[in-house]
Amino acid sequence: MTNPSGPALTYEPELTGLLIVDPYNDFLSEGGKLYELGRSTLEANNVVDHMRQVLAAARAAGVQVFIAPHHRWRECDKHSHWKTIPPIGAAGDKARIFADGTWGGSFHPDFEPRPGEVVAQEHWLSSGFANTDLDLQLKRHGVRKVIVMGMRANTCIESTVRFAAEIGYEVTLVKDAIGSFGEAEMEASLQFNMPAYANAIVTTSEIVAKLSA
Repeated sequence: MTNPSGPALTYEPELTGLLIVDPYNDFLSEGGKLYELGRSTLEANNVVDHMRQVLAAARAAGVQVFIAPHHRWRECDKHSHWKTIPPIGAAGDKARIFADGTWGGSFHPDFEPRPGEVVAQEHWLSSGFANTDLDLQLKRHGVRKVIVMGMRANTCIESTVRFAAEIGYEVTLVKDAIGSFGEAEMEASLQFNMPAYANAIVTTSEIVAKLSA
């Protein structure tokens, strides 16, 4: 376990939330629009199975589950009329990723929310917090600590981790339950960027053991 900030962390169910970022078929399922870009890291790190393990352990421990979904592409969005749109947003719009009402824009079947689990408002770009109700939902459930997993390491995961740290959450990142579009992106995030913001960077086996204790 990599713990940049000091003592080992605890994960009291009443204070902890599991945050699953962008668990769409387009990212996580073979045949998804972005799957081939992420295949190398998803397979090398056994990401989908690790996400399943963490989710099962969180549910068994009584940890509240939250999903932070990316904005789904919709015909009515009319992004062409926006005065500004960053490159990553423009690329996603052009490719119609996570299209609403399609298989690719649906959650991977293993990460469909159960009754009582929270799906936050869709984020437009990368941070699960920006212009959504995620912070409000976490606070309403008494959550002060978040365990983060999902896609994509150097965009939505990193942005969400940074934002969570900025507004006072204690953040644990599960490093083998995230994927990206190649090892260079993973290395940049895990070695250089996220250690400055995550209170702990752990493996699936480590967080499952903590949640099961």
